[in-house]
Amino acid sequence: MTDPTERFSSRVENYIKYRPGYPADVIETLREECGLVPESVVADIGSGTGILTRLFLERGHPVFGVEPNREMREAGMRLLAELPRFTSVDGRAEATALPTACVDLVIAGQAFHWFDQNAARAEFLRVLRPGGWVALVWNERLTETTPFLREYEALLHRHAIDYAKVDHRRIDETVLAAFFGAGGFRARVFPNRQVFDFDGIRGRLLSSSYVPGEDDPGHEPMLADLDRLFRAHASNGRATFEYETKLYFGRLLDSPASA
Repeated sequence: MTDPTERFSSRVENYIKYRPGYPADVIETLREECGLVPESVVADIGSGTGILTRLFLERGHPVFGVEPNREMREAGMRLLAELPRFTSVDGRAEATALPTACVDLVIAGQAFHWFDQNAARAEFLRVLRPGGWVALVWNERLTETTPFLREYEALLHRHAIDYAKVDHRRIDETVLAAFFGAGGFRARVFPNRQVFDFDGIRGRLLSSSYVPGEDDPGHEPMLADLDRLFRAHASNGRATFEYETKLYFGRLLDSPASA
């Protein structure tokens, strides 16, 4: 399988335009439940183009955006240039390049399923200050709530290269329990959605790392299939992606529960 740090190199512009953001409830929950204040330092691991990072910066937090992919990292630096408390870091979950005990919250948005979990856990423990928190968040696209979403999911299974292998839904509560350890974790779920015309639906599809790129013979048949799907289900020229934004957070103990 392609190096996960390189999978999005050709997807950056679609990622910027068409990936969903995160509800403000994510940060409000962390403030209420974890005592996060504007002075709390955040490390956004796998920060990509800065979708999640921006939420924290706009609320006054200093943020390290740790991103291994050069194209994604440069896009984040460009898009967040006007926000002074942002520091871009060339690093990865397993080796962030951050100083020891420098952050109050480690968060990963739409990224944890790419990590070497044991190595990332050890690195998070290293960079967290005493009493610090870890949060993992995903926008989980719903697949059964409408005919459009059911058929879009079927389209992915027909055309995507390794969708089943890289789907973040492989991260279940057993995996999370082992990662967070004996300290446990809490979970919250928030509704989220995107409404698109066909260009938006197309861009959203092409932002995904597992679909055929332009040089792949499966690319055009996939887009033709998408066009048929959109025409069958769009209402007033629009179709809706529905999500559940899932947030998991807790404190890491010195060793995982399985140790």
